[in-house]
Order: sequence, then structure tokens, then C-alpha cells
Amino acid sequence: MDLLQSSYAPDDASSPGEAADDSSPDSSPLRLPSKSAAPAVDDTALALSAAASGSRPLDPSLHLVAFNPTADQLWAPVLGPQHPHAPISSASGNRNHKLGHVEDAAVLPFLFDEQYNTFHRFGYASDPSGLHIVGDAQPQEANPDTVYNLAPSEHKRRRLHAKQEDTLDEPMPPEAKNPASEEWILHNKQSPWAGRREGPPAELTDEQRQYAEAHAAKKAEKEARAEGKGEKTEVVVKTTFHGKEERDYQGRSWITPPKDAKATNDHCYIPKRCVHEWVGHTKGVSAIRFFPKYGHLLLSASMDCKIKIWDVLESRTCMRTYMGHSKAVRDISFSNDGTKFLSAGYDRNIQYWDTETGQVISTFSTGKVPYVVKLNPDEDKQHILLAGMSDKKIVQWDMKSGQITQEYDQHLGAVNTITFVDNNRRFVTSSDDKSLRVWEFGIPVVIKYISEPHMHSMPSIALHPNSNWLAAQSLDNQILIYSTKERFQLNKKKRFAGHIVAGYACQVNFSSDGRFVMSGDGEGSCWFWDWKSCRRFKTLKCHNGVCIGCEWHPLETSKVATCGWDGVIKYW
Repeated sequence: MDLLQSSYAPDDASSPGEAADDSSPDSSPLRLPSKSAAPAVDDTALALSAAASGSRPLDPSLHLVAFNPTADQLWAPVLGPQHPHAPISSASGNRNHKLGHVEDAAVLPFLFDEQYNTFHRFGYASDPSGLHIVGDAQPQEANPDTVYNLAPSEHKRRRLHAKQEDTLDEPMPPEAKNPASEEWILHNKQSPWAGRREGPPAELTDEQRQYAEAHAAKKAEKEARAEGKGEKTEVVVKTTFHGKEERDYQGRSWITPPKDAKATNDHCYIPKRCVHEWVGHTKGVSAIRFFPKYGHLLLSASMDCKIKIWDVLESRTCMRTYMGHSKAVRDISFSNDGTKFLSAGYDRNIQYWDTETGQVISTFSTGKVPYVVKLNPDEDKQHILLAGMSDKKIVQWDMKSGQITQEYDQHLGAVNTITFVDNNRRFVTSSDDKSLRVWEFGIPVVIKYISEPHMHSMPSIALHPNSNWLAAQSLDNQILIYSTKERFQLNKKKRFAGHIVAGYACQVNFSSDGRFVMSGDGEGSCWFWDWKSCRRFKTLKCHNGVCIGCEWHPLETSKVATCGWDGVIKYW
């Protein structure tokens, strides 16, 4: 203890009495001096920073700052002297414009134009942050209107308000106080007679009179079309014969089939090359049909509102043009003997033509667009017409009387196809409602309804030559086969696929012996499948656009005709 006391005793004790007092039992306990464990700090940089804490700015080339600069030093100008009259504050250096500090903001051109036009129109605008309103005029609403989101009624109200303010600012002449004067009518905007004061009518010039007459005639035509919608519209029917003569030296008509026309072979074969092209339509061809039983003529319907018939066997030229539709022709159908045919157009008319003379025998219309037309195939019922309409109905006409004798109204969409089965006692229809319906002819009650969740619309259906199967072109890029027996079941073992027809009503067809299935596709090709194996047999690149129609020649077993939206008909 003595040693510890001596080691911690003060060096310069004032007197021996004081030391004795400290060591007495009554004195305070021993206290050790405090020591810090922190390392020694070099305060040279602190002294330098205190010396440099004046108005000297930072050197922008420094990568390391050894002290904490002030805000004035951070915002001080890099080059040049300080402005002598600038206020001494921390914000004085935060200026890059004579009015203060201007920051760059990314604003879309439309938003900038909106606020710019709003400011010049209404006197206020929103700043780029969208939190504050700039301008002398302040809007009343929390979300102010701009020139682009104002309602038309508000535009009109503000325009009238501005006009009223202008009229209030103008001094009113004394004549305007008299209601009988023109000045009163001009200044009183609320008057029902404003601007309608009668006076001597001015004479029209010849040019103004011609314009007025043309405008009146166009208006009257438009009103008549609106009033007469659904009624028969008179269309100028024209026909042109392009052959050498309508009758030969023996008096036979040009549509008479050759006497030696007969099938050359019982078996059909796939064509290999194009042997002829018929070019005459100015727009896409929508349908082609061979002359029944003989196929020596080919009928074509086009979107250029014309129907043409072509010679197939001899000259291979256009024989006659039928012009009776005012819009594109949708479908055509021959009678059993080929002497007459039906045509359906987007002008809402169905026309019954004489093939030889080109005259329209009769015209039928319900005011809706007919999508498909068919005659009853029975010889004793060739005067009965069936048409699938855009208003979900199948309409039946008696062409002798011109009256509608039956309406089959069960579909939920436009009717696309009509196919007779079971010795023409029944017919199958397909529609945009993705269903098939089977009807008894003459009875408007569905006897079989086929609709599954996985089914797609079927815009084309063909009957197999043995009449036992139906081939339906489905818009999910496959051809489905249905039985024509009592149950109309789907044949799940037969399915033809590989082509692309989604969105197009490409025609499906059979060869005359039933060995091959053929179809056009949306890429301009014609596909051939084997009926038994369902394998793809061949693909022909036929057209530049969509190959919409294909027909197998009834007698020449290796000849096929195709048509497309490029306006060309090809014979293979």
C-alpha cells in the first residue's frame, strides 16, 4: 500500500501537513486518474478546414474531401467571381437561370402541349410534378380540366360565356334598344328570331343551282333507300355473249353438251400440272361450279359483281357474262339439267337465271344477305328454292308463285351451308353458331342437333359420292367426317388435317369415285388426301392468295378446277 501511495502521490506536495491529512483515515478514498482508450487524432485537417471554411469553393477535380463542406461551398460557382449583389444565402448558389434554379424534366410532347394550350386557354396549368397549379387563374375543382378532357357541352358553355362578356364590353348602340330594329335582333342572342329576319331572297347562280339540284337528288335517293330497305331493288340486268354464235349449223344451243361426252376411266387420279388459266374477273373469285353431269362448261361467281361461264373442252374461252348484282356475288348453284342457275349476292338479292340467254327469270329477297342457295335435287321439286340467310333463317320459296312457303328458324348465327341427304328427304345446315342441324324437308323442326364445346364453325360441307358420309370443313384447320345415317355420328377414325383454313370458307370436295378428298387453304394451295388412310397425298401451289374453291371434273377423272382471291381460275 505504501508503494502504491508513493507511486500515485503528487510530485509537488505543498507541505508535510497536507500529505498527512490526505493519508488520514478521515480523508476521501483513493481516486485513480482517468485515461482514454481512443487513438490519437490528427487535428491538422480540422485546422486546415477551419482555415478554408471561408467562401473558397471546392475543387471539382478532387476525388477525396478531407472535411465537411458547407452548403455555400457546395453551391458556389465553379469559375468566375461571386456576383457582387447576390444575396448571401445557401440558395444563392443554386441558380442556373436569372429567375432561379431550373431543373431538366422529361415531359411527353402530348402532356406538354396539353398544359401549354390549357395555360393559354384557361390561364392555369399544372407543373411537371403534377402537385402545384401555375398561373394567375386558379381552377375551382381539385382536379382541374384541361383543353383535352373537357366535355363538348363545357366547351360550348365557355364559348357562349366568352361571347357574352365580349358583348357586355361593347357599348350597345341606341338603336339596339328597339325590338323592331335589326340591331336589337343581332345583339339579343336569346331571341328565337336571331339571324332569321326575312328579306328578299337572293338569286342563285347557275353553279349554285346545279349544286343544289344534285344535293337534293342525292338526299332524295338516300331517303328512298332508307325507306325501301328490305324491298326489291331494281337493278339493271345485262348480259354479254362472247362466243362465235349462240347456235351452230344444226340449230343446237351453245350450252348443249357434246354427244361423245362420257367418263374415260372409273378411277380418279391426282392432277400434276396446270393446263389452262381463265383470266377475266377483275376481283377475287368466290365460287365455281361445273355444268351438271357433263362438265363441259364452268360457271364462276366473283366479287366484281359478275358471273361468267367458261368453255372447258374446246375453245376454253369465256362464253357469256351475267351482270345483275350491284355487289359481290356470294354463291351460285346449277339446276339439275344446267339450263338455269341461282346466284346470291351481297346486294341481298337472289336471282334465277337462264343459262343460255342470260335473262333473269325471277328475283327473290328478304332484305337480308343470302349466304347459300340451293334447289331441291328432286326432279319434281326443282321449283323449290332454299336459301341460308344472314338473319339465322333458312327461307324456302316456291319459284312458281314467288311466295315464301316455309322458314326454318332455329340457328343462332348466319347460315353457311345447305346439304341434302337421305334421298333428299332431309338436309343438313351449318352455321356461325358452331353447330350442325338436321331438318326434315318441309318441316321446320330440328330432328338432330349436333353441338360440342370443341366444335368450330363449318363454312363448307360436301357429300361423299356414296351418300353415306359428310365432309365438313372446320375452322380449326381440319376436315371432320359425319355419318348421314340416323344418328349423324362423328367418325373419329377419319380426320384430314395439315392445311390452314382458319378464317376462310375454303371449299371441300370429293373426287367422283370417292377415293380422294380435296380442299383449298388460306395460303393458296390445294390439298389432296386419301379417303381410306387419311394421309396427305399431294399439295399443289395454285394461287397467290386464298384458294377458296375447288371442283373435280365429273367426267375427266384426272382434271380439277380451282379458284382464288387473285381473280384467276386454273384447270389442272
